[in-house]
Amino acid sequence: MKRKIPSKAFVLVSLTLFVLGGFMAIRAQSATVESLSWMAGCWELSVPQRQMTIAEHWMKPAGGTLIGMSRTVRSRKVTTVSFEFLRIVTTDAGIDYVAKPSSSKEETAFKLARSSATEVVFENLAHDFPQRIIYKNQPPDGLFARVEANQNGKLNGMDIPMKRAKCE
Repeated sequence: MKRKIPSKAFVLVSLTLFVLGGFMAIRAQSATVESLSWMAGCWELSVPQRQMTIAEHWMKPAGGTLIGMSRTVRSRKVTTVSFEFLRIVTTDAGIDYVAKPSSSKEETAFKLARSSATEVVFENLAHDFPQRIIYKNQPPDGLFARVEANQNGKLNGMDIPMKRAKCE
């Protein structure tokens, strides 16, 4: 039986993907909760056409943890529509984003997938929605958040471009 030798292009592409995958894993592992200090503060998005305000408050990192909360208020009836308790924590396996929304009795953890000086991405592909949570630092006074999931082969998501707000 004659063995087929892989082409040089196939070997080169395979090697490149292997090296890039390892590099991304190293970058995700080298991130620390303290490196996400740009998330700390009070953030708000006002959506007048939907008569609602979304707010997130993140404490500064301490003890390997960022603690946060979010609240969505419908201004027409001055009613809290939803809220969520949030943690970004250092674990033995890396860094997790842990969310406990008001609509659930259970917490859901998302593993750090990748990070840079201005962006962090957490993933839990087994979760229904969201499967991915993304935060981007947008100086001088912005924090961009996105939640998304692949559903029935289609990427669905919601962008939440927040501005720094006064912490009261």
